[in-house]
Amino acid sequence: MREPAPPAAARPLASWRHYAVLVLFALALIGLAARAGYLVVTERDFLRGQGEARAVRELSIPVHRGMIFDRNGEPLAVSAPMHYVWLDPHLAALQPEDFERLGNALGLSSELVAQRAGAGQTARRFAYLARRLPPEAAARVRELNIEGVRVARAYHRFYPAGEAAAHVVGRTNIDDVGQEGIELALNEPLTGTPGVKRVLRDNKGQVVKVLEYHRTPTADVHLALDLRLQFLAYRELKAAVEHHGASSGSLVMLSVATGEVLALANQPSFNPNDWARRGVEGVRNRAIADLYEPGSTVKPLTVLAALEGGTHAADTVIDTSPGYFRVGGKTIEDPRDGGALTVAQVLAKSSQVGIAKMALGMPPDAVFGVFARAGFGDYTGCGLPGEAIGVLHATDLDKPIGRATLAYGYGLTVSPMQLARAYLLLANAGESREVTVFREGQGTAERVFAAHHVRQVAGMMRAVLAPGGTAPKAKPDGYTAAGKTGTVRKVGAAGYDDRAHIAFFAGFAPAERPRIVLVVAVNEPRRGPVGGGEVAAPVFARVAERALRILGVPPNIDAPPAADVTA
Repeated sequence: MREPAPPAAARPLASWRHYAVLVLFALALIGLAARAGYLVVTERDFLRGQGEARAVRELSIPVHRGMIFDRNGEPLAVSAPMHYVWLDPHLAALQPEDFERLGNALGLSSELVAQRAGAGQTARRFAYLARRLPPEAAARVRELNIEGVRVARAYHRFYPAGEAAAHVVGRTNIDDVGQEGIELALNEPLTGTPGVKRVLRDNKGQVVKVLEYHRTPTADVHLALDLRLQFLAYRELKAAVEHHGASSGSLVMLSVATGEVLALANQPSFNPNDWARRGVEGVRNRAIADLYEPGSTVKPLTVLAALEGGTHAADTVIDTSPGYFRVGGKTIEDPRDGGALTVAQVLAKSSQVGIAKMALGMPPDAVFGVFARAGFGDYTGCGLPGEAIGVLHATDLDKPIGRATLAYGYGLTVSPMQLARAYLLLANAGESREVTVFREGQGTAERVFAAHHVRQVAGMMRAVLAPGGTAPKAKPDGYTAAGKTGTVRKVGAAGYDDRAHIAFFAGFAPAERPRIVLVVAVNEPRRGPVGGGEVAAPVFARVAERALRILGVPPNIDAPPAADVTA
């Protein structure tokens, strides 16, 4: 049955209500649109800021540490991408089974993972679970998809040359902060500033879109070191230290033309890549930090002082008989009676008596002044951290024994690097060069000693390597060289110890046009001979000969031989 139609009077009322609702709805829309337009015009910056505060974040971009290269562009320190796993113990509710799963992925025990995660602690807001992870381990952790556990990327240091160049390049700690060598000296420019990226995140914190990148470049460092020469120096020094049962050793090689450090090696050394044994053993850079009395290696400078003062010439004869003499109650002696010797023979045979008599015939401060001008008692400024200054003082110059012992290398201390800088003056005919580990070029040269005096001394030093000299084993095969031995007794609890020595050889090659200065120091050789001519001189010969060939210096076999000083 059909329902009766509504009365005619009710139909206009229903129509009116319908239109009223439509009008109200339209007014509401207009109001909302007007309000939105008003906010867009007047509160746009505020609304944008509020939206970005909830969805846009600035994230730090890890910046890789600058690279370190040798003079030929060979890498000495590089940054490799690694990963680390972390969490916020306050937000991550890990269960025992999560610790077990993470331990399996990381190769750690579940107990250690729980300990690192700070299980039961809510005060901490950041905890490392593992660092220095390879990509495959990081991928295993990601696949676990454990709430609150994050995997991030960082850069960590790798040293291709290992322990061979460790004392120059240095190392970083687990936070990639420089701890030794160039890594420490130039930590700030090598580190740089982390970059920033602005990202858009959803309500779950996931990155939806990267809005902007800003990267800050880091500085690379180019050293003067030649990796070919460094490997050579390290191998020969290590072999000598092991062969003679020595406690330590150092080797420094400088470019005569520029003063650049071409090689610097120490024994013992350390492997900067070995994080399982990252202690302090072998870390000391003995070439710049250890100080020794230089002994007879400074006698060329004493001869130079005599030539400068005009008290002696190369052919001046000095009577060293009977092989000893007393000065102020002390006895100075030679291994044997050399008789009458010229100044050149005194240097070649390393006569203590002859050098002492020369020193006592000069003004009291003559030898001291030459030593000071040669750089003893002052920093070399080579660019490596931890350099020791050494000792050179004038307190005993008023005593004859003080002047005599200073003349043959006792009563002062120098590092191998300081000794190399002094020999750089002799190789450069009296002109100084700034010693540097950086590839900076020649720099400013300054005249320190008269060239004709230095050339005379350099000529006498050639005879040290000739038959009758103290170091014929120092002569490089195919090349001429000039140098001086040194055998120093070390100071013990009861004074100078006849059982503890330091064996030195310092020199340059080729003798006519020097290219390299080389200093070898072997500390406390305990097997076989202990003298510089037997222990350090052969190292000089092997390293100098191969280094000159690597540098492309043709052999000078046609050069006139040094004078035979056999008495």
